[in-house]
Order: sequence, then C-alpha cells, then structure tokens
Amino acid sequence: MFIYLSKKIAIPNNTKLNCISWNQQQGWIACGGEDGLLKVLKLDSQTGGDGRVRGLAATSNLSMNQTLEGHSGVVKVVRWNHFHQKLTTSDQYGLIIVWLLYKGSWYEEMINNRNKSVVRDMKWNSDGERICIVYEDGAVIVGSVDGNRIWGKELKGINLTHAEWSPDGRNLLFGTTTSEVLIYDNQGMLVSKLQLHCLANVTGAFKLAGIQWYNGRYGYVERDCPCLAVCFDNGRLQIMRHEVDNYPVLIDTGMSVACIDWNHCGSVLAVAGSQSSPGLPESTKECNVVQFYTPTGEHLRTLKVPGKQMHCCSWEGGSLRICLAVDCYIYFANIRPNYKWGFCTNTVVYAYTKPQTSEQFVAFWDIKNNERNTKNMKHVLSVTAYGDVCCLATRSHDGNGQYLLVMCNSIGTTLDSRYIDLVLRGWMDL
Repeated sequence: MFIYLSKKIAIPNNTKLNCISWNQQQGWIACGGEDGLLKVLKLDSQTGGDGRVRGLAATSNLSMNQTLEGHSGVVKVVRWNHFHQKLTTSDQYGLIIVWLLYKGSWYEEMINNRNKSVVRDMKWNSDGERICIVYEDGAVIVGSVDGNRIWGKELKGINLTHAEWSPDGRNLLFGTTTSEVLIYDNQGMLVSKLQLHCLANVTGAFKLAGIQWYNGRYGYVERDCPCLAVCFDNGRLQIMRHEVDNYPVLIDTGMSVACIDWNHCGSVLAVAGSQSSPGLPESTKECNVVQFYTPTGEHLRTLKVPGKQMHCCSWEGGSLRICLAVDCYIYFANIRPNYKWGFCTNTVVYAYTKPQTSEQFVAFWDIKNNERNTKNMKHVLSVTAYGDVCCLATRSHDGNGQYLLVMCNSIGTTLDSRYIDLVLRGWMDL
C-alpha cells in the first residue's frame, strides 16, 4: 500500500475547518467550520477532453464549489445520506438543516432546532431510511428520511458524544463524555454496555474519539472479520467482530486521535490525529499523521500531513483517495492498494470479494479471447504468476496456523497444492 499527498484546497478568509465528509455515491465533499462556513465541493471526473479515463495522478479541478448559507455558528457535524442525495448539518447552537440537491445546486429542505442543547453526532442507518441524532444533554431522536420523528428518548444524567448504527439496524451505540459506550436497541431500550478491553491499565484523562461500524455493503475481507472500531483520543483502539466480542483486536496507535474512518469495503481503517516526533524542536514536536490499519490490526502505512491541527478525515467512494481537514485547508491523498494479481499466458489472475458476501473469488481472465473463469477460494493472501502457471497463497480453513499454496494453470485448474508453516513477507497485505 502506497499513499501520497496529491492536492490542497484553501478555504477563503482562512476560516478554520471543523468537519468534512465525502459522499461515496456521487462524490460531493461537504466541509464545515467557523463562522457558519458550509461548502459543498466536487472534484471533476477522471475523464479528459478526449474521453479517455485519466489516472488519479492527473490534475483535477473543482466542478462544484457552492457555499451554503444558513448556519451562524461553528458547523460541528456534516453527514451524507448516500441513497437519497441529502446532506444533514448542525452547528454549535443546535440548528439542524437538511439540504437537497435541486437542478445542480443545494437548497434547504428542512430546519429543526430543539433550542436546549447542541447536537454532538448524527448518523444515518445503512439503507439511509433512518437518522439518529444525539444531543449533549442526553436527548436522542430517531427520525425518518422524510423528516418525521419515529421516537425520542431522554437519557437522564448522561451526556452523549457519539452515535452509530449496527449494520443490520437493530442496535444503536451511544458514546458518552465519561468514555462509556452504551448499546441500545432500535426502539430506545438499553441492552448493555460495550466492554472496552483497550482501556485496561490505562490511567489519566481521555475521551472517546470515534465509533465506526462498517456496514458490510461491499462485502467483508473474510468471514467474521472485525468491523466495529472504537477509538479514544489517547490512541487506544479496539476492533470487534460484533458488539459482544470478548476477544477484540487491540491496538495502541501512540497518537492523539481526532477521527477514525473505514474505507468503503472495510479493509482499511484510517486513524487521523497527531503524533510526537522525537528529535524535533519543541514548537514542531507534534506532527499531523494518518495511520492505516487492517481489520486484524496490521499497520499498513503512516502518512504525515502539514499543518497545526487535523480535525477530520473521510474516504472517497472506491477508497482510492482520502480527504483531510487540517486548519483552513483540505488535503487530498492518493492511495495505491496492494492488489492481489498476477499475469500468465495472456491471462490476468486476480482475487476479489463480492459485495454483500464474505466469499472470496479468484478470476482467470483471458484477455486475448475475452473469456473468464472464476474459482471460489477462502482467505486468499497473495497471488503470483510466472510463465503459464500461477500460485495462490491462502490461509488454512481449519485455523491450525498452516498456509496453503495452490498451483493453477491459466484457466484455474489446480495442478498441485502444498501445506506450509511459513509466512512470507507481503502475504498479509490486504
């Protein structure tokens, strides 16, 4: 996996950003900040004037740059409804605005304000039909996409900071100012508290930095893959298979974390914040970084980002770019994943996962005759090819710690297979 900064956009009047979100279906980017700043941007398509598709390294300009008027205070939260082309925003005074795209521009559709507390988080469920809004004073409102309230609840004596839906929409997770995570059902009944194994033996002050539950829309890396990430600003992170997982993946990022975000298929978790850099002067000792991890806790890459303070990050649909809100700038980074592929006898061999499933497949595409054969395989770790054969490295199905090498010809027929106990460098790249 290779990552590099590719573009920077300055916000007018040096207005500091506070939040950012990239619509993964249509490509709009919403960013909010001080003095009621709210903008919707869109990078132009990756197609040149000759109709040819350009690479990500090509220069991209803004095809949309609209300032939305309506907020007077600091915009705290921006959330996209990817299915209904709606944008929901909230500011420091608790004002919520729902924006709708009409004839190429964004307009107010609905406005709401409780006039009691500030909105700390808003999340749409996986199909975009329901939104959960949590207020700092413990109020929770669940509404429909057309603006009707489904139910509301006051959590007495609890100050809320975060909300997240389970992939199936049956449960809601609420983060609190006391760094607890509460599990409720979708009707507002308390189920239990989330066990925070990553905070064992932790001392000092800390707070919840993010809760992100990958919804499985584009399939999983493998069956029972960890997909629920809970992270604290002290750098402690746990990634769980489900909300009652007693054996989560535990990571100490060594960072001061501001934001976390899964990519579109749940194969990479971005952890954004700052980190101490030994040997630098005291004034520049802290630098902005984004750490990238697999669901199983493997560290993939570190991206250093200029600026004083990073506030938020968000992935593009397809996960080949990520945008970062730093001070009064938006930084973009291009991402080159380590694809699992090889080439033998006019045949491209590549591994992939089908959306909505956890199954993995290996495709054998004869580019000369335009014929394709597929092979169902589990836990594919790496693909390599030479001459007229290819070798597939997979993890053993029975979980005994062994690995399987499968030798195939160009149409996917197995020629030989061997079990080994060694793991070669690069096999675990996702």
